[in-house]
Amino acid sequence: MAPTTSRGRRLRIGIGGMHIESSTFSPHRAGYDDFRVTRGDELLARYGWARPDGDLAGLVEWVPLVHAVALPGGPVEPAVYARIKAELTDRIRAAGPLDGLVYDIHGAMSVVGLEDAEADLTDAVRDAIGPDALISAAMDLHGNVSRRFAERLDLLTAHRLAPHEDAWETRERAARKLVERLDSGKGRPHVAWVQIPVLLPGEKTSTRLEPAASLYGRLAAVEALDGVVDAAIWVGYAWADEPRCRAYVVVTGDDPALVVDQARSLAREYWEVRRDFAFVGPTGSADECVADALASPDRPFLISDSGDNPTAGGAGDLAYMLRRLLAHDALAAGRATALHPGITDPAAVARCVAAGVGATVSLSVGGHISGATAHGGPYDLVGEVVAVRRGDEVGGDVAAVRRGGVTVILTSRRKPFHRLEDFGDLNPRSYDLVVVKIGYLEPELHDLAADWRLALTPGGVDQDLLRLGHHRVERPLYPFDEEMSEPDLTPVLL
Repeated sequence: MAPTTSRGRRLRIGIGGMHIESSTFSPHRAGYDDFRVTRGDELLARYGWARPDGDLAGLVEWVPLVHAVALPGGPVEPAVYARIKAELTDRIRAAGPLDGLVYDIHGAMSVVGLEDAEADLTDAVRDAIGPDALISAAMDLHGNVSRRFAERLDLLTAHRLAPHEDAWETRERAARKLVERLDSGKGRPHVAWVQIPVLLPGEKTSTRLEPAASLYGRLAAVEALDGVVDAAIWVGYAWADEPRCRAYVVVTGDDPALVVDQARSLAREYWEVRRDFAFVGPTGSADECVADALASPDRPFLISDSGDNPTAGGAGDLAYMLRRLLAHDALAAGRATALHPGITDPAAVARCVAAGVGATVSLSVGGHISGATAHGGPYDLVGEVVAVRRGDEVGGDVAAVRRGGVTVILTSRRKPFHRLEDFGDLNPRSYDLVVVKIGYLEPELHDLAADWRLALTPGGVDQDLLRLGHHRVERPLYPFDEEMSEPDLTPVLL
């Protein structure tokens, strides 16, 4: 297509990044095989706005670099991080001069031995791409935005919904804002950055509820102001013990006074409503939640095993909830039924596969990643293999074992169960209880639940932050310091 930009040629914009959320309290370590790494046409195919027949094709030559994305987990192994970082920066240099970069990251990556992994990666990316190119970062609102990190970027935005139903919209916003800036020739906007000394788990900051609904609901109106390019709020990541973990506001635009004023207003509101954030659903201990579910007439009744949620960074291998389910007589005797996906245990799955459907197996379930002593250790389970599925795209081999009224789904690789199709041939609607390793319910589970509880279970993403043992976060920090004095919320122009 003929060039139509103000530069008299098509813009050359790279796409790449490294996307993972890492709990430093999780025993899991992310290896290279945990990442899905895409390049070339496969990478471009991820993004609808990069289509060759899309409306931006006449303006932009999209240059695929490399993108690596993994299920949340523990910190990344140093050699794995170094390998992906080297490939990304090598490809940036090999691509030749780039006008910009769509930087597709999460923002809460931890790497063993590093204190601020995204800042380290971004330093390397900036050095590779040069000072004149614009970098536009698309992030998860549970990421962290340290000053060192933000200073190397030109545009940065984050999801405005939790659950993240707008994840792809966020990436498109980051791309289109970048194209607009480059095409207009305006260059880097002013960046007003402010940190807020509050650290809350995502299950207390869902945009389905107040005060997050109204707070995040303001962002579109701020973005629409003349002189503003974008506005974003980050909750931060609660399960990493690093100084950067806290909430942030960033407003970008061409009017420096306005972006500072809007950033200050958003940060002030966040601080003032900090005590109003509440869990997205009724909570209780594991036993309390199971008792509530059994006493309720609502079916299916869902329970979140929140402390071992693999999509927040948990290991996903704890048998804690399995033990608590079978401690209830109604479930152990089969007078009530429960489906509990999905404990990661490749050895147990292999034994089930070898035995076959219908066989009785004796298993030691759980602790494959977390170890034999973590939160009760493995659970000795004798039961019938009721289903086997080979080669699941995410979970690998999968097996279901029933004891009494409890059916537990075991996976050979860490796998979230967010959609009905994740359950395979097992129909969650046919059980009284469905106990999932998750925090707030993703849309399909939310629609499935006749009622639900958020179980405050132990694990690497324990919702009770005070019992996790943070000691490297910057203090004072709410809720660790409940009565802290008023913070300075003056934004900084980067």
